Amino acid sequence: MTTDSAVDSDSVEDGLGPFKILVVDDEPDLEPLVRQRMRREIRAGRYDFVFARNGVEALRELESDDKIDMVLSDINMPQMDGLTLLQEIPKAKPNIRSVIISAYGDMQNIRTAMNRGAFDFITKPVDFDDLRVTIDRTLRHVLELRDALSVRDRLVAIQNELDVAKNMQQSILPRTFPEGAGYRVYGTMRPARNIGGDFFDLMSLQFDRVGLVVADVSDKGVAAGLFMMSTRTLLKGAAVGRGHPGEVLTEVNSLLVQENETGMFVTVLYAVFDPRTGRLTYASGGEHPPLLIHPDGSSEELPLTQGVVLGVAPEYVYMENSVDISPGDTVLFVTDGVTEAMNESQEPMGMQRVRDHFAASPPTDPESTAHAVFDVIKAFSGSAPQHDDITCLVLRRE
Repeated sequence: MTTDSAVDSDSVEDGLGPFKILVVDDEPDLEPLVRQRMRREIRAGRYDFVFARNGVEALRELESDDKIDMVLSDINMPQMDGLTLLQEIPKAKPNIRSVIISAYGDMQNIRTAMNRGAFDFITKPVDFDDLRVTIDRTLRHVLELRDALSVRDRLVAIQNELDVAKNMQQSILPRTFPEGAGYRVYGTMRPARNIGGDFFDLMSLQFDRVGLVVADVSDKGVAAGLFMMSTRTLLKGAAVGRGHPGEVLTEVNSLLVQENETGMFVTVLYAVFDPRTGRLTYASGGEHPPLLIHPDGSSEELPLTQGVVLGVAPEYVYMENSVDISPGDTVLFVTDGVTEAMNESQEPMGMQRVRDHFAASPPTDPESTAHAVFDVIKAFSGSAPQHDDITCLVLRRE
């Protein structure tokens, strides 16, 4: 969908469309498979798919059709592969976004694709539920980008620019949350300024595992937002290529140190939950410890792995811990915007008030648990302004 007017980022969910998606793959069976698996979206007028067999055909399609919203491309193709296509797309259509399809664990090509401008990636075999989430998130970003471009010439104050940037940042955060066999997840982030340095993310991993991230960049504003987006991309790539959370943080830290000219750093907690066993394995880079809340309301802070913040210590090796999550247990991941929330007397809240709340009213589901944390902060802070981003990510084993 192409328009000259500003479009709200929720229009993807609202069904405004159709959104035209160019699928580039040399597999002859892919077109009927996509049309069959996405038939509901096609019939509802939400998606409109066009297909090309290689990069050359794709560029021809992009040049002749100005209504294409995004590109979904394989890497290995004849005549022109997906990585070369990524370099050529900005020349033909600079304001659309691309998602790459790659073999599981093909980190070298995934990194190259991200460096060449891919917005996101999915792995083979394609999980169509994950594909829908990825498409919607990409389209939200495209709409926000078009919104920014359409209002750019009319902006009269820096505040307007920051509002647009905030919407773009928020569009990257997950809005749909998995409900796998025996677990549910919910997350939310409230920035202190227009553009925050906090973020959270969820990743579908091999063997039905789920990766969970909470992170906090050292600063706020535009620079922190850009550093946050870079960290998110590196984390997602490393999570697919590396099986263990400690290895993921070790790799991301090494990459951040190499390219960190700003001197920023980021605190991260990355965890992997295996719903088949109930095992939660996690590694921390200077982030607050997860809170494990039992069905009776009792709670305990899980031991940290003593890892330092990411982006400052080259060749640092991150350790990890594992814990078994029992049915009915809830794990709460937060950034220091929760523990360091201030009241009118400039006193930090800490974590005990959150624990006291759940001792009196044990969690029942992830979404209400996250909102309860914000209620505790509001009751403590009173009229004091929010001085830091607040992020909550909740995992509950059913």
